[in-house]
Amino acid sequence: MPEIETVEMHTGGEPVRIVTGGFAVPAGGTILAKRRWAAEHAEKLRRLLMWEPRGHADMYGVLPVEPDLPDADLAVLFMHNAGWSTMCGHAVIALGRFAVERGLVPVREPETPVRIQCPCGLVEALVEVEGGKSGAVRFRSVPAFALGLDRVLEVEAVGPVLVDVGYGGAFYAVIDAGQFGLDVGRSPIGELVELAHRITTAGRAQLELHHPDDPDLAFLYGTILTDGGSGEDAPSANVCVFAEREVDRSPTGSGVTARMALMHRRRQVQAGSIRRFVSRTGAVFTGQVVEEERLGGRPAVRVEVAGRAHFTGAARFTLEEDDTIGRGFLLG
Repeated sequence: MPEIETVEMHTGGEPVRIVTGGFAVPAGGTILAKRRWAAEHAEKLRRLLMWEPRGHADMYGVLPVEPDLPDADLAVLFMHNAGWSTMCGHAVIALGRFAVERGLVPVREPETPVRIQCPCGLVEALVEVEGGKSGAVRFRSVPAFALGLDRVLEVEAVGPVLVDVGYGGAFYAVIDAGQFGLDVGRSPIGELVELAHRITTAGRAQLELHHPDDPDLAFLYGTILTDGGSGEDAPSANVCVFAEREVDRSPTGSGVTARMALMHRRRQVQAGSIRRFVSRTGAVFTGQVVEEERLGGRPAVRVEVAGRAHFTGAARFTLEEDDTIGRGFLLG
């Protein structure tokens, strides 16, 4: 196996492992076709990078691919413990800095635009630059919308619950954890994960999801447990559990987008208003509705999400022929 080279970053504590060499190049004419190819042909390499001993159950990765949109500066696939995602806001924030620091785009001060093609569509990151050094990043989402409010789910060992279903590049079930006697900022993370996993499992079985752009986007990615706050006077805490019980250490960029779309649908936030969201690490993202539009006949919004990412190093990964354990495993 050739060496796989990566750049290591984190956004609010959530890892971003960006592949820079040695990974199979996905085939396909569109980015969603490349995602399907990766799911069929690159699983061994995904497990190698995401799972132990090189990663862990909550690792997250980015695979740059060739864009098929002419105005994209770069295109990426997102990978995690269970497969390939359609959107990742924390990774987009990191990729903005990565593109500036690597010279992948012409650098402008005080702000450099980076157009990133994600499986869900084109996302524009705006990177603060001063003296040639990158800083905070904000990105403008794809059209986000509320698919349903107060949808009833029959959840195992819990009973019927009401969830909101929002799309921010991926679909999430969103629910206030307080109604279960849990505090997203203080309750044991294992209890939060178990509840969120049960809700996601119920949602995947009981919710009928639809996205007007492509059926590949119509799946429930995870559940976001919140403190029920609006993020107006103080940051609203949330914990996002996605994929296979994976816990986002950041406030979740696509999750903030979905939460803003849901609050806008409920008339709890107006265009231009800024809301703040905080994760278990204390990292804060801001969200702002910047545009109202329609998608497939449904009210939708564009949301700007802002946060900070940091570089943590670089790596070269190898695999010896007789190392069967080193091909990737997860405990639990």
